[in-house]
Amino acid sequence: MKLDGRRVLVTGAGGFIGSHLTEALVARGCRVRAMVHYSSRPDRGNLEHLERHVLEALEVVRGDVTDPHYMHSAVEGCEVVFHLAALIAIPHSYASPATYLSTNAMGTLNTMQACLRHGVERVVHTSTSECYGTARYTPIDEAHPLQGQSPYSATKIAADKLVESFQLSFGLPAVTVRPFNTFGPRQSARAIIPTILAQLLSGVDRLRLGSLDPVRDFNYVSNTVDGFLGAAEAEGAVGELLNIGSGAKVSIGELASLSMEVVGRSVPIEVDERRLRPERSEVALLLCDYSRAGRLLGWSPRVDLREGLRRTAAFIRSNLTSYRPEEYTT
Repeated sequence: MKLDGRRVLVTGAGGFIGSHLTEALVARGCRVRAMVHYSSRPDRGNLEHLERHVLEALEVVRGDVTDPHYMHSAVEGCEVVFHLAALIAIPHSYASPATYLSTNAMGTLNTMQACLRHGVERVVHTSTSECYGTARYTPIDEAHPLQGQSPYSATKIAADKLVESFQLSFGLPAVTVRPFNTFGPRQSARAIIPTILAQLLSGVDRLRLGSLDPVRDFNYVSNTVDGFLGAAEAEGAVGELLNIGSGAKVSIGELASLSMEVVGRSVPIEVDERRLRPERSEVALLLCDYSRAGRLLGWSPRVDLREGLRRTAAFIRSNLTSYRPEEYTT
């Protein structure tokens, strides 16, 4: 199926990946209903960064995926649904696991029920590489065992299985996309790459990070968005789980060094114990095998880590006050 001209709902449109996906869908000529989380604040999250003509093309709605009645109205009239709404900050999931269960699992259930009721033609659900936990083998393919090494990852595993059950039990035309560590402009300072770049660009005399040993597969956001679009359009994707990652690994320590090269500053690194995960909860190694996405979608990453860091640094440099770098210098 082609997305051009389709009526599309994006849940979590105000988030990092969601805002980039929304922007790409408008560029494709889609009629986009962009759902952002309702709060007392009137802002639209990362949608505020979009150009005026893109914002004017959107139907922005405010609601909560945990409300089943609202989700029925949000999905009504849409042919394609991209479900990205989730709580994602892993550290906070240790303190508030019930909130994560409600949003990530029950929110997904509500969304799938609404999609089934309204006969949505394609659902693209967002998973996470955190569902794999520490790699038992690499590169990680979709057959790798799932491990709930944090409350966050456990709730995302539950969400993924709910989507799978709706596809198998009711024939819901769903695809699950499992991005590895996506990064890029607009990402929250909670994430490691904005944390590193914001500190370096603010002029700190030392870089404060958590463990330098974990190895990750970082993938630039436009690559991830390409994967979402492909998952929505490829006829052979329904019922599939698709890894979306770079296929390249880098430790956090190596990432910090590369970021210093990109920014043009070199400072000592200090390990901050407040940034460490509980020992058995830390995911030590993630490395993506994206061959299934390559085969079914014709997908491969187009922007590499260094170029992605350069683009992300340029964005953070222009929006440094939003990243509150003083938090990293105290």
